[in-house]
Amino acid sequence: MPPLSEMGSAGPVLAVLAALSLLSLAVIVARLLALTGVTRGAEARDAAFAAAEDGESAQIGGDAPADRVARRALDMIGAGAGEAALDAELTGMGNSEAASMGRGLRLLELIGLIAPLLGLLGTVLGMIQSFRSLELAAGSANASILAGGIWQALLTTAAGLIVAIPALIGATILASRVEAGTLAIERVITRARALASRRAA
Repeated sequence: MPPLSEMGSAGPVLAVLAALSLLSLAVIVARLLALTGVTRGAEARDAAFAAAEDGESAQIGGDAPADRVARRALDMIGAGAGEAALDAELTGMGNSEAASMGRGLRLLELIGLIAPLLGLLGTVLGMIQSFRSLELAAGSANASILAGGIWQALLTTAAGLIVAIPALIGATILASRVEAGTLAIERVITRARALASRRAA
């Protein structure tokens, strides 16, 4: 493939797509690392709540989002917080943790959406350029003039799809991890509400 500078109107579009590809790859890797272990510690949390239900002291040492919510819940319950205050605090904290886990997903979805459109734009611009070159060639026109521009134009569509597909796959994988982490948080909040209700009874 020739340098981008020699590809006419397709060059800038390919440069943008290359930048989006690098950005999406960086986001996917960073978020996969950040979301590693978001569902870990379920047994430890269950044991801690079971101990708290029996009136024993309970400690949670993990660093998963659900662990942080569970620690806060047990601290508030131990301090005698009311059900309304507990519910408001844990709901807000859970929403904050879910939002933190979901960072980068919208960006990947946006890249997956606009990359094919950018590729199509490059194709349209390339076709316009090709037919313009054909018109200027007038009587000396031949198939090679048109074919050279067409393959460069179609290259941008392929590049757009190559960028979009991994971005959307990455977004789907990350979304499933976020959902699993969110479900773990919801389970903690449900157990905390039940424990606080029994303590208040």
